[in-house]
Amino acid sequence: VCHGSDARGASGFPNLRDNDWLYGGAPEQIEASIMNGRNGVMPAWEGPLGGAEGVNQAANYVLSLAGRDVDASLAAAGKTKFDMFCVGCHMPEGTGNQDLGAPNLTNNIWLYGGSPRTIKETIAKGRSGRMPAHSEFLGKAKSHVLAAYDYSLSHESD
Repeated sequence: VCHGSDARGASGFPNLRDNDWLYGGAPEQIEASIMNGRNGVMPAWEGPLGGAEGVNQAANYVLSLAGRDVDASLAAAGKTKFDMFCVGCHMPEGTGNQDLGAPNLTNNIWLYGGSPRTIKETIAKGRSGRMPAHSEFLGKAKSHVLAAYDYSLSHESD
């Protein structure tokens, strides 16, 4: 239900076919996600960034990381804010941190959508995502098989 019948996800639910895994795409990491669940949290940054203008600057910089056309002066101001507030989770180059489930911002894959408006909303208001644990429901053996299947979806061309 959450990832869709074709496993391509929906807004807030990851695509399992694109080989972009927030917590790592190795079979063991996928199995851990299935068994234990995940709680993803992006804090609201509107206040610390100085309001709507700071959010706009940070969003322009984030969009530039993904190779999108942006206002260069806004992106430059946003880089300063990114370096101050965002690198702890998203790393200096914006490549993310799988240990934290912090997404890679350079690949144009966006869990909640990649429009400038949606990115500004995410930065300003934050996000909270939860995948429930399935260990009691599925057990170890079924979780292992499901992890292998999920892994195969993102490696069909291998």
